[in-house]
Amino acid sequence: MANPDVLIVGGGPVGLFSALLLGRAGIPVRLFDVNATVQKDPRAATTHPATLEVLGTAGLVEDMARVGLVAPIFQFWDRPGARLVAEFDHALLKDDTPYPFVIQCEQFKTSELILERLHDLPNVELLFEHEAIEIGQTEDAVSVKARGPDGVSEHAGRYLIGADGGRSLVRKQCGIEFEGFTWNERFIVLTTPFDFEAHRGYCYRSYFADPEEWCNCFKVAADGPPGLWRTVFPTNPALSEAELMSDEAVQARLQKFFPAAEPYEVVHRNLYVTHQRVAARFRHGRVLLAGDSAHVNNPIGGMGLNGGIQDAANACEKLVEIILGGAPEDLLDLYALQRRTVATEFVQEQSIANKRRLEAKDPEVRARNFEELARTAADPVKARDFLLRSSMIASQRRVAALTLEAA
Repeated sequence: MANPDVLIVGGGPVGLFSALLLGRAGIPVRLFDVNATVQKDPRAATTHPATLEVLGTAGLVEDMARVGLVAPIFQFWDRPGARLVAEFDHALLKDDTPYPFVIQCEQFKTSELILERLHDLPNVELLFEHEAIEIGQTEDAVSVKARGPDGVSEHAGRYLIGADGGRSLVRKQCGIEFEGFTWNERFIVLTTPFDFEAHRGYCYRSYFADPEEWCNCFKVAADGPPGLWRTVFPTNPALSEAELMSDEAVQARLQKFFPAAEPYEVVHRNLYVTHQRVAARFRHGRVLLAGDSAHVNNPIGGMGLNGGIQDAANACEKLVEIILGGAPEDLLDLYALQRRTVATEFVQEQSIANKRRLEAKDPEVRARNFEELARTAADPVKARDFLLRSSMIASQRRVAALTLEAA
């Protein structure tokens, strides 16, 4: 392939989806990723209705439902009181979206579905095992130096999308600050085949408020029935990784939350640092940031990857208009305005509020939170408004209303 129009750094779902959208439009694309193929580590799984609308334009939703789980309902629980506080059903959004449900589809499965489609596009070149080590740009071009199996190679294009994660080389080399903070406590993910639906009556997405140690519990399809359940907990910052990840500590944590007659089978455990950060700007000349390179947040509510997929769709729509339609490059400023506004006003704000709700310690605050959730769930109008935000439909509508003229 001669010099492509768009270079993409990062072969996760955001970079791959960007390549798919541009490739389907007929634009030559070259993508770089340091890994040999899609990474199968268990990461994000929840795909919200607003993101399904975006993925649906590329014909992905039906396949995601096939390899994942359709989850129309989610619940809030008071764990110490062992009571269901509120239940929300996405069916209330049937007039707002063609997808009134969430699909629990593991991130790597979404990537693999996209990858299958990319292999049919001759104008998309995928360079796995190629680590981007330097980027540059001039007034009318961008460049990437990449280290691959045959040494360092240089590549040129017209535009570049940085979708290379929270430690983004692209963001750093553009000199863009990653504004925000890091939570004191690390989060631990414990995955088990224990069937919380059969034994506890939990739905596929359940959130447990607890002043001592909250929990998220949700199901993924894994390799097929019966599937796996992921539990997410905060941890004590004073404890070491070895102390937190030992078999004894893992069993004690699960038994404390969900007492069971037998020890839990734990098929995966992971401990990670959690950030709330947004890039100071999403555009630097001919370079755009998307996904985790532009924004990271805690996982409560499942908004991180969803925001990244929406970034990709927005950026690619504008690049298509510029490259094929002759639109002015000011559209890239509009991308930056729209997606950064959503990242700060919706994703950051709501994911922080979700965490605060689950970890509240004051009995009066907890009671007030529960009363508000129950009252909201019981009122179809209020419940729909709540779901419009949690499903990210409201944020996409906010995007559509933003213009450079109004900024």
